[in-house]
Amino acid sequence: MLDDCDDIHPLFHGAPKTTEFRKLRKRLVQNVREAIDHYGMIEEGARWLVCLSGGKDSYTLLAILHELKWRGLLPVELLACNLDQGQPGFPATVLPEFLEKMGVPHRIEYEDTYSIVKEKVPAGRTYCALCSRLRRGNLYRIAREEGCSAVVLGHHRDDILETFFMNLFHGGRLATMPPKLVNEEGDLFVYRPLAHVAEADCEKFARDMKYPIIPCDLCGSQDGLQRQQVKQILDQWERNSPGRRQVMFRALTNVRPSHMLDPKLFDFVGLARDSVKFDEDSAKAPRLR
Repeated sequence: MLDDCDDIHPLFHGAPKTTEFRKLRKRLVQNVREAIDHYGMIEEGARWLVCLSGGKDSYTLLAILHELKWRGLLPVELLACNLDQGQPGFPATVLPEFLEKMGVPHRIEYEDTYSIVKEKVPAGRTYCALCSRLRRGNLYRIAREEGCSAVVLGHHRDDILETFFMNLFHGGRLATMPPKLVNEEGDLFVYRPLAHVAEADCEKFARDMKYPIIPCDLCGSQDGLQRQQVKQILDQWERNSPGRRQVMFRALTNVRPSHMLDPKLFDFVGLARDSVKFDEDSAKAPRLR
């Protein structure tokens, strides 16, 4: 699928010629294409607002989406967007210059949500929830103004796992970031095409491509965040048992309501003794309903 031709998108100019990088690039393309197809993200002729923070994940997202589009596998229009939230010291010229150089259609929007977050969040509390809510509201507004049908975010497999465990440990619910959802107003899709992509692959790809990474100094400057703690737990599990992250992620795609405890998802009250029978001939367990 990935050939040796030089006529590639500028986002891939200067890509390493190593076999290792080619395999990484191929894996990323396959993972993203799989998620897009599996969760039904494509609408013919749609326009996507691809959110670019300047981090490794959003650079990877932008590049792989343009790779798919260049290969004729993503029949949608892509508009990159960066929301400059007014953080002190934010290098405001990095992304505009990068996107211009790459020939990527884009919109840069300035909205000082930083001051609001600093004002509203009490000392000692984390900024993430309010910061994310304000950012999301502005991105929805921009998507509407640009005639986009979807806001596309760079959350990857590890983000989804971490959110699941944060909800489990701190929220008392089984929930995470879905790869596809509709916003509360019902007029925009929210897509996460990196849902099947490992964070380590994003990190290696962005590093090998030498993309100009911009750190998030607002939340990154806070110690002891719940997400950081969950990430440390998952990292330790992965070190003890390599591949555990992928097994846990696969579990999120294989939910069995009859073997959980939520009566809103499974009719335990209406369950009758003869409604599930063991198939002695095939010696298989009863089919879960």
